Amino acid sequence: MSRPVDPRLQRLLGGDAYASLRKRLRDRFARAPAGEEVESFRISKLTSDEYSLLASLLGRPIRHSSSLQVDVGRVDATFRDSGIALSLRDALEIIDGPIANLAETRRASIKMWSDVLNACTHHALVELLQTPKGLGLLKRLSGSRPDAAIELCRRVEATLRRLPADAVTRSQLAAEVLGDAHALDGGRPAATLILTIWRRPIARTSGNKGFDEPEGETEIEPAERDRDVWAKAGVLVNELARPALFLNVPVEGTERYGQFPGEPVYASLRSLLRTPPVWRVAGRKVYVCENPNLVAIAADRWGSDCEPLVCTDGMPAAAQRCLLSQLTEAGASLHYHGDFDWAGVRIGNHMMCEHGAKSWRFDAVDYVSAVEEASELGQTLTGKASLAYWDGGLTTAMQLHGLSVAEEAVATSLLNDLRSANGS
Repeated sequence: MSRPVDPRLQRLLGGDAYASLRKRLRDRFARAPAGEEVESFRISKLTSDEYSLLASLLGRPIRHSSSLQVDVGRVDATFRDSGIALSLRDALEIIDGPIANLAETRRASIKMWSDVLNACTHHALVELLQTPKGLGLLKRLSGSRPDAAIELCRRVEATLRRLPADAVTRSQLAAEVLGDAHALDGGRPAATLILTIWRRPIARTSGNKGFDEPEGETEIEPAERDRDVWAKAGVLVNELARPALFLNVPVEGTERYGQFPGEPVYASLRSLLRTPPVWRVAGRKVYVCENPNLVAIAADRWGSDCEPLVCTDGMPAAAQRCLLSQLTEAGASLHYHGDFDWAGVRIGNHMMCEHGAKSWRFDAVDYVSAVEEASELGQTLTGKASLAYWDGGLTTAMQLHGLSVAEEAVATSLLNDLRSANGS
């Protein structure tokens, strides 16, 4: 319970008029080495009223000055003699509450958060929390309360022990592990930590290539990125959204997708994860394009004689990433082409770095050739430039010519590659 403030003390040192001065005086005591008395200090940038108050407490004449050497013992004696407080520190604590020693508070805080870390057992969570950013994230999510942090970590570890899952929905996982179907929804503390942990191993590896993505650019919307990360962990979120489009990709049991030779088909994230297909692509070249229109054009032109073709439909989402990863694991060699614009370059960077794709007529020489054949009413290249990791000359050429070229505009050359050697 707080002590009552003597009206005389309130008139002398209380109120808003001296709030700033009280805070500065409290800081002097808070920053003192633990266990040591504050004997004197110099305080500057005083207003005339603040100077007059301190001078009167010291028994000094009032002068026109903005700084003053404070003898704490003399001020303490003035308060004791007046009977309104035992000391300057006592007066400050009566008005505004106890003064905590910063060094002791810091040591106690370090000890409490160390206890939080020691209570964690899952290696991935421990690894995250041993980084300043990871520990800072935990503090933010727990409201800087160690007790809340321990409970949050307990829930995170219980979920991590179930990952990777076997194509379970996020709501089902949350209900089974945490007793709340919404406990792993976007923005919830446990989900944020789990996604951070699972995002780290699959982070873009472009740094190893010696390039950096221009600051401020994002390859994919955060909500979609979350869905991709959950998919990597075998957890389904919006499992029927943005299915993957492909054409003539050899798979065991084609009837499962209702495939007809030469007809494009879709595969949902749900089907790709729940019952992973057996892709017959070992040693095969699989072409990858950015735009669904090119798949339609190829199907119309070559039908069943078209080489295997997959569409990213822009930046690959969860289903597309899952399909591309499955094909790579099955031994396919991916070859990517996209729009000659900055978004297309960023998609290309993703394809090369995360899926090990090679360029498919998507280099500087191909761009220059496309520009030479482009319409005089060509589209101006806009947006922030991105460095093409696989061919720095492509970025230079695009900046030089300043035109974007849609993938469909170069369909003729791409179709030549897509004609199967076994076709008639």
